[in-house]
Amino acid sequence: MEASLAGLAFLAVTSAALLSPLAVVGQLRTDYYTTICPNLETIVRSSVKQSMAASPISAPATLRLFFHDCAVRGCDASIMIVNSNGDDEWRNSDNQSLKPEGFTTVLNAKAAVDSDPQCRYKVSCADILALAARESVYQSGGPNYQVELGRYDGRVSTRDSVVLPHANFNLDQLNAFFAGLGLSQTDMIALSGGHTFGAADCRFFQYRIGADPAMDQGFAAQLRNTCGGNPNNFAFLNGATPAAFDNAYYRGLQQGRGLLGSDQALHADQRSRGTVDYYAWSQSAFFGDFAAAMTRLGRVGVKTAATGGEIRRDCRFPN
Repeated sequence: MEASLAGLAFLAVTSAALLSPLAVVGQLRTDYYTTICPNLETIVRSSVKQSMAASPISAPATLRLFFHDCAVRGCDASIMIVNSNGDDEWRNSDNQSLKPEGFTTVLNAKAAVDSDPQCRYKVSCADILALAARESVYQSGGPNYQVELGRYDGRVSTRDSVVLPHANFNLDQLNAFFAGLGLSQTDMIALSGGHTFGAADCRFFQYRIGADPAMDQGFAAQLRNTCGGNPNNFAFLNGATPAAFDNAYYRGLQQGRGLLGSDQALHADQRSRGTVDYYAWSQSAFFGDFAAAMTRLGRVGVKTAATGGEIRRDCRFPN
């Protein structure tokens, strides 16, 4: 059920307290594994490349997995945990659309890292997920930004802890949610650019077809044919370049071709339209802001050994 604005305002306050990045920024460093696992980034880059070659879904699925992890309990790979009683994050209804290729990409990268004797059981799943997300972006044509490292893995994952933005959110609802993570409207619009690749099931946007005046009518007709009467059919989030990480997503919003209501709202609302237009005009500006926003997102709710974190041997199970 869609959260109310009042509920989101409360969430913004409580999440800021629980997931504040300020206490852990000093713990994270781009050179954290220089002596611990010097070949880490090369290993992850190679593994992600293999995953992307095996499936075009893996890159957008991995990026989305990173957001769904950080936005709930912080960037602690709790989204990866499989609990025997079925009470875990990925079995929440809001996470059921996560694609298995994202999980597989991270598990394969973890196996590749642990196959190096110098690295074995010394690199957290949370850090591997952060690196795999960057590689998914970079190897799809996006920015090659530096990733801060030094996260520990969480031990807890529960279904009821999952609160995520919905596909029909308006700008106020989106801003309230992201403010709870310590992120700005600009961060939110830049991170939304992750929808420049990947797809969404018809059930997330079918209600808009023929009913939302912000949707281009030709696009609506195309989607009507795509979806038919089957909510499990899908459409690309950015039909122009669906497998590339670029700024075509924002140009699509300018044309009324945003797939999700929460995407099109960024251009429909005058308070955010200027940023959308700027990113549509300048891919380099989008890339720079996206990299900065991913860095800030990667600081949310980071765990330490002192706060109960660990280095998981198997990303699916606490040690």
